[in-house]
Amino acid sequence: MIAGVLLAAGGARRFGSQKLVATLDGVPIVRLAARALADVADLTIVVVGSESLAVRAALGETDVQVVENSAWAEGLAGSLRSGILALPETAEGVIVALGDQPRLDVVVMRALIARWRDTNLPIVTARYRGERGHPVLFDRSMFAEVAVLRGDAGAKGLIERRPERVAYVDVDSAVPRDVDTPHDLTALGG
Repeated sequence: MIAGVLLAAGGARRFGSQKLVATLDGVPIVRLAARALADVADLTIVVVGSESLAVRAALGETDVQVVENSAWAEGLAGSLRSGILALPETAEGVIVALGDQPRLDVVVMRALIARWRDTNLPIVTARYRGERGHPVLFDRSMFAEVAVLRGDAGAKGLIERRPERVAYVDVDSAVPRDVDTPHDLTALGG
């Protein structure tokens, strides 16, 4: 089983309001990201925190499991940890994506899974014209290391610490845009 964890707990300080409920093409951006991840994962977990009721409502009828991260203000690692700890024993790997990237590419996520199966490496990440970005796939063998991360850096340190454990999917496009500000949303067409 390949699970998906969508990180959607942040406070959206730069946006000025809860960005995940802002709409793109008439749909909340968190719902767009969750749908894309659910298209490739056998189970999708969305980690919520800041304004969790609004984010839950924005997910609508999307087929996901929602996990609350009450310590969301501690940073990205706490949300990642919450998602990893909620995974079932049957999860062989997990694709981690960001709730503020509404244009998640299903083709890239499928390529991560294929690369992971081909290489048997415990970490597979997308690389956009040479720049590493999300989503990232972690093999079950990495779950314990991911679950003890702290701070706002997420799993970047795990990826950089032992590069021999990392496989890449090279993508000939720019890194998918995060929606951090209203300008970012406008640039995506929202």
